[in-house]
Amino acid sequence: MPQGLALLIRAGNPLIAIETADEQRAREIVLQAGKECDRLTMEWSMTCGLKPIEAAGFTDLETLDNKPIAALEYIRDMGPGNAVYIFKDLAPHGKDAHLHRTIRDILPRMTEWNSTLILIESQPIPAELRRLTVQFEIGWPTFDELENVVKATFSKIRRNSKKEVIGNVTRREVEQIVQTLRGLSCEQAERVVAAAIYHDHCLTGNDIAKIVEAKRTLLGSAGCLEAIAVDLHIDDVAGLRALKGWLKQRRGGYTLEAREFGLEPPRGVLMLGVPGCGKSLCAKAVAADWGMPLLRLDPGVLYQKYIGESESQLRKALSQAEAMAPAILWIDEIEKAFASASESSSDGGLSKRMFGTLLSWMQDHRHPIFMIATANDVSALPPELMRKGRFDEVFFIDLPSRAVRLEVLAIHLRKRNRDPHKFDLSALADATEGFSGAELEQVIVSALFEAFSERAQLSNEHLVAAVCQTRPLATLAAERVQILRDWALDRCVDADGPTK
Repeated sequence: MPQGLALLIRAGNPLIAIETADEQRAREIVLQAGKECDRLTMEWSMTCGLKPIEAAGFTDLETLDNKPIAALEYIRDMGPGNAVYIFKDLAPHGKDAHLHRTIRDILPRMTEWNSTLILIESQPIPAELRRLTVQFEIGWPTFDELENVVKATFSKIRRNSKKEVIGNVTRREVEQIVQTLRGLSCEQAERVVAAAIYHDHCLTGNDIAKIVEAKRTLLGSAGCLEAIAVDLHIDDVAGLRALKGWLKQRRGGYTLEAREFGLEPPRGVLMLGVPGCGKSLCAKAVAADWGMPLLRLDPGVLYQKYIGESESQLRKALSQAEAMAPAILWIDEIEKAFASASESSSDGGLSKRMFGTLLSWMQDHRHPIFMIATANDVSALPPELMRKGRFDEVFFIDLPSRAVRLEVLAIHLRKRNRDPHKFDLSALADATEGFSGAELEQVIVSALFEAFSERAQLSNEHLVAAVCQTRPLATLAAERVQILRDWALDRCVDADGPTK
């Protein structure tokens, strides 16, 4: 990273801008670049004025007036050549005509002086200044930087803590912790790791879940992305043998070991199926099983009324997902967001443009993001979305078989503190042919309400009565469900089929 900045400095760019919230890391990168270019480094801020960095060996200059104009005029009239000048938070002053004119007077002479102005800004630079700058992206901390943060934080806490601090992590667990910290600044990563260590005065593989949750809380939600709390395990999802086996096989696909083996990280799956059969639940279970934050993209808030805003919303959402990587990006009912992209629409081509943006990102991004898209209406999906390369696989989630219905009923009874062995689940499984997983859950919920209203314990009679009162979707929309099943027969992998 410093090499890229050093190249811009050596090339004679007079004004370079770095927009970032991670000011400390940006400053360190500038200092390293200055040393690499053998330049004197000076720094200005509103609180300290302009002064040399002591490490540069130039310490006899007293702090100047803290007004930016005074610092710029010093550089113009007296400033030493062969220097890098760091200006912190100059953007709020960018609309000042006097300051703007002073900068324009200085810039043509910076190359002659072999000097560079570098702005480190935490907010967008005004257009008046942006036209004069070369933008430099410091990016997020690298794997090595974050690994050093983990090691340094652990060492510091062990050194300063009055209690014994135990470290019991394997190399792979350290790698998982570092991968989980991606998308955070070094300062944020240090706080998250410190909180995990102070929780029980040890650092183990069990802290990965705490770090994931802390990261989710720290970054929160913004724009079209919502960080979803995950409180279940993949074993809480009944059936889906082929899908679970496929996911288990690719669980370590984001590790350094996998990359060294020559594997590309898994890109994602498209899950088609009958509504209520566990597609959304599976997205949560994958995030829990892989120890990655779950981000849900809400298609409903993508579309805005002003021209260009909708595309901007999508780009911001994808950019945020990249910042939080490694992560699971979940687009629920994706056909609702891009339905008109597959047909002539009256939206002026907006859906097609947004769909093109998403497809390009899916094809080209190299961030550790596993995308799970769910859909109920396959006829509304553009065919380009389902080809290999966009997703690793397309699974069809059908209505549960008898064996899976038994498993679903048992899971939901246990969740409600009932012993499944005390009920005739075999008879219930026979009676619920065509029920989805969500409908089976509602059978138990309805039976519990009935028993509660009678002030009685839940019984088989309550469950049978609830089954009789339920009309499953497979009956209410039999034609549509059959069309979906027929379409998927030779086009998709059966999610509950035999594992390969």
